[in-house]
Amino acid sequence: MNSFQVKMVPFFALTLLSIVSSSVSLSVNNDFHALITLKQGFEFTSPVLSTWDSSKPSSFCSWVGIKCSEGRVISLELSNMSLGGSVSPAVSSLGMLTELSLDGNNFTGEIRVSNLSSLRVLRMSNNMFSGSLDWDYSSLANLEVLDVYNNNFTSSLPHEISSLKKLKYLDLGGNFFFGKIPESYGSLIGLEYLSLAGNDLRGKIPNELGNLTNLKEIYLGYYNEFEGGIPKVFGNLVNLVHMDISSCGLDGPIPPQLGNLKLLDTLFLHINALSGPIPKQLGNLTNLVNLDLSANALSGEIPYELIRLQKLKLLNLFMNRLHGSIPDFVADYSNLEVLGLWMNNFTGVIPRNLGQNRKLKGIDLSTNKLTGTIPPDLCASNQLTVLILLRNFLFGPIPEDLGTCSTLVRVRLGDNYLNGSIPKGFIYLPQLNLVELQNNYLSGTLSENGNSSTSPSKMEQLNLSNNQLSGSLPASFSNFSSLQILQLDENKFTGPIPSSFGELQQLSKLDIKLNSLSSEIPPEIGNCIHLTYLDLSQNNLSGPIPPQVSNIRILNYLNLSKNQLSETIPKSIGSMKSLTTADFSFNNFSGKLPELGQFSFFNATSFAGNPQLCGSLLNNPCNVTKITSQPGKSHTNFKLIFALGLLFCSLVFAVAAMLKARSFKKNGSHSWKMTAFQKLDFTVFDVLECMKDGNVIGRGGAGIVYHGKMPNGVEIAVKKLVGFGTAGHDHGFRAEIRTLGTIRHRNIVKLLAFCSNKDMNLLVYEYMRNGSLGEALHGKKSGILGWHLRYKVAIEAAKGLCYLHHDCSPLIVHRDVKSNNILLNSSYEAHVADFGLAKYLIDGGASDQCMSAIAGSYGYIAPEYAYTLRVDEKSDVYSFGVVLLELITGRRPVGEFGDGVDIVQWVKITTNFRKDQVNQIFDSRLTTVPHDEAMHLFFISMLCIQDNSVERPTMREVVQMLSEFPRHTPDYQTSSSSVACQKSKKPETEEACTKNRQDLLV
Repeated sequence: MNSFQVKMVPFFALTLLSIVSSSVSLSVNNDFHALITLKQGFEFTSPVLSTWDSSKPSSFCSWVGIKCSEGRVISLELSNMSLGGSVSPAVSSLGMLTELSLDGNNFTGEIRVSNLSSLRVLRMSNNMFSGSLDWDYSSLANLEVLDVYNNNFTSSLPHEISSLKKLKYLDLGGNFFFGKIPESYGSLIGLEYLSLAGNDLRGKIPNELGNLTNLKEIYLGYYNEFEGGIPKVFGNLVNLVHMDISSCGLDGPIPPQLGNLKLLDTLFLHINALSGPIPKQLGNLTNLVNLDLSANALSGEIPYELIRLQKLKLLNLFMNRLHGSIPDFVADYSNLEVLGLWMNNFTGVIPRNLGQNRKLKGIDLSTNKLTGTIPPDLCASNQLTVLILLRNFLFGPIPEDLGTCSTLVRVRLGDNYLNGSIPKGFIYLPQLNLVELQNNYLSGTLSENGNSSTSPSKMEQLNLSNNQLSGSLPASFSNFSSLQILQLDENKFTGPIPSSFGELQQLSKLDIKLNSLSSEIPPEIGNCIHLTYLDLSQNNLSGPIPPQVSNIRILNYLNLSKNQLSETIPKSIGSMKSLTTADFSFNNFSGKLPELGQFSFFNATSFAGNPQLCGSLLNNPCNVTKITSQPGKSHTNFKLIFALGLLFCSLVFAVAAMLKARSFKKNGSHSWKMTAFQKLDFTVFDVLECMKDGNVIGRGGAGIVYHGKMPNGVEIAVKKLVGFGTAGHDHGFRAEIRTLGTIRHRNIVKLLAFCSNKDMNLLVYEYMRNGSLGEALHGKKSGILGWHLRYKVAIEAAKGLCYLHHDCSPLIVHRDVKSNNILLNSSYEAHVADFGLAKYLIDGGASDQCMSAIAGSYGYIAPEYAYTLRVDEKSDVYSFGVVLLELITGRRPVGEFGDGVDIVQWVKITTNFRKDQVNQIFDSRLTTVPHDEAMHLFFISMLCIQDNSVERPTMREVVQMLSEFPRHTPDYQTSSSSVACQKSKKPETEEACTKNRQDLLV
């Protein structure tokens, strides 16, 4: 080596060092700028990212959420920081990143990640990212975890993911991916976790997924709808621990090959259309802890081989077609906590050892054909919380031990042949929330609560109806401070109604009909201000109706018939504007029947059987003042004088009416004011001219409706509102009317004008020629609506309500959704009417700010109203669900199903909650009904009428679901702006799913 070469070596070394140093410096600088660019796209960053200070470029490795190695960012951890905004493509400039966690925030828009060859973990679940995941996955070759669960991605599943050969964890669930599962996903042989659940996937489950022999967990169900059955090759997934392929339309048999999955601890195949027997090979799954095959079409008996499943904690086989007896070995599962076998065809007796395993918490064997007695040791462990055995053929007594089972929360033993007395202390157990013992042969008396030291009871529903119970009603029922429904009807109770019942402040339904109760109605009953249903009929009650009853301002149903009540009917009952059904018949009432308020809407049959009751409604006019006459004079003189008197009164009335009319027209311009909400070619006097008795087209709780034709030929409907006097304060009514007048939507009735003076308020609407949906379904011309027209009306009415709930600011709650408030124009297009008015129909305006509304009409009222007195948009959803049932059945919500049973209860009983049984409730007037459409409409209605308001869909979701069917008919197509379902479709924890499903269906 010459001297020149010797001198050049250190020179090149220095140059190379300089280049490397410069490159590192440049990369560090790039990381800083990438982070600052990211922050600029974020929202809600302060004070979460307060350490991200752009004035200190050298400090970024100490910023929140940042981890560095050798001055480069290797981890960006921003999980659950409530950040919003978008994620800039600059994130791909962090070239040494190995972990990127953005999950649990509110990020929106599209996201793109590429050129991160070191990235191993990418988490961005529980955000609102949209668009697709069509990335360059070849530049993410080392990715091991890809979690995008619960976002708004809308595309087909990205095929290129199959190039990620090191991938172990893949979660694409809870999005809106559509199309088929790519067969290429079967090449991801390193996968240990795969979730595609909660999307809109279709087609068959590819057999290639059977190659993923390293899988430990697989989730494919929920909202996906696959063709065919479970691939037999899934028997090759021998490392599986958790398999959930529930609720995705699978049919065919359960492959016996699943018996090869010896490590499986959870097998969920519920809510499909699987048929055939339960494979005996499932008995090989000796590690199984949770087995749910419910809501399918499985048949045959429970195979004896399942005796080997000794680790089972959950066994759900309900809603199938299984038969035979319940095997004794089920009672010997030492770890069993939940047993759900309801709605099958099981016969024989309940295994006698059931409950002796000391861990049992929930039993539901209802709706089978079981006989024999209830086993004595069901609560041996004192852990039993749910016991449901209703609708069987069980006989004998209720075991005495249940009277000390302090953990019980729900007990449903109704519709059996049980006899004997109710165990002492049973109904006063501290945790009991629901007790149903109706339709048995129970006898004896009800004891008072002997343990006064216990905390206030949690009882919400108590049903003892149709038994042979006797004696007096316990005064200690007043301890049930949370009681909402009390049904004691059709028994042999005697004595008075305890005055302590007035302490039941949350009571919404009280039914004590068909007993032998005596004495007077306690005035304290008026303290039950949440009552909507009160039936004291067919007893031996006497004395007057206490006027305090009128304090129950939200009472819908009142039945006092077939008693010995006397004196006059209080006028104050007529002021109860929520009262839609009342029956005072067959008592000893006397005097003049009030004709004001609600009395003017009741039928004459409501007062039949009271010979001393008089009034024009009864065709029994009250006697006029008697004219004394000499004993010898003819009675003809009286008739003549009476006729002359009537003639004179008629003349005076006619003259007075003419004078008033002239004065009315002369002074009308000074007293009447009309507020128009669009350009109108008529005046307030034209409106007043149509308010004649001959023009009345409707009467209801809101007022009287008149039909009129204006001079320009325009037809209008005029509603004269009730419930407004001369009080100076209108409780915001006029301001609300001005808001309602601005609403314009194709499926909402237009409010054209508002007319008022000091005594009266009139609303002028566009006229709907074909009346209401209620008339079309139940009136004289009922039967004119065919199936396709009914489905069309359902969609259009839903769109109107959706507009009120989601597109008005603030949102408008209708509060009185019913078929009579859905009007049909000349083309039978549906329009929602009377929205936003219900809360002003109480005397003097909104008298209860908590409620701020009449709850609606009987039969349509959501159950939560009874104990909260609050109505919201989910209350409207419940009422709309009732309207859907009217469309399917053609029946009215109440009055056609027996005492105390409404359309919701009747439908649930008749169909057993199975949409494939919808043919049992079809309107017989319908000639052709597409079965799939009817099932779809029934399914939506059942979602709407769920007891838990949180579980009901929004009207936006209802519109979307209704619009999914039928796609082939142009009338049902939605516009491109049609709203999508809310992002609520995510697989819940299995325990919650099982509980919610059981609460809904039983």
